[in-house]
Amino acid sequence: MSNSIQSSEKIVVGIIMGSQSDLNIMQDAADVLKEFNVKFEMTVVSAHRTPERMLDYSKSAAGRGLKVIIAGAGGAAHLPGMVASITHLPVIGVPVKSSNSIDGWDSILSILQMPNGVPVATVALNAAKNAGLLAVQILATSDTSLSQKFIEYKQEMRKKVEESALAMEKIN
Repeated sequence: MSNSIQSSEKIVVGIIMGSQSDLNIMQDAADVLKEFNVKFEMTVVSAHRTPERMLDYSKSAAGRGLKVIIAGAGGAAHLPGMVASITHLPVIGVPVKSSNSIDGWDSILSILQMPNGVPVATVALNAAKNAGLLAVQILATSDTSLSQKFIEYKQEMRKKVEESALAMEKIN
């Protein structure tokens, strides 16, 4: 399932997940990338049920132009770490609280506790939005236009908080 937005540039972010049931969480990463006009692809790649697909995806990612991979998985959550062990690209892991999860802790620890030499950037449980934002920040290090968009995003976030604080202070 390829899901990319309109842009003159090629796909630079891969969003993968262990199961289609993770889509409701992983869609948040896609939404962020759309907001910043970053082209992406999205598909299911299971480390346990389709290991050859995972190997092929990981080995071909850089050659296809990807710069960052966002990998979401629940339960044992081996997908982000296994992908990171195969590719040289940055991998951002999204622990997903799944139906067979131990309140998400199994997913968090499976992604977070990678051995030295195989880093996976890990966001909070179900925090695919943050994974999308981190991917934008990584890409923005070599793209001044994207960097400016991210600075504006942060300024707008700050402005909303300040407006909220002023409104609350007026009530009290």
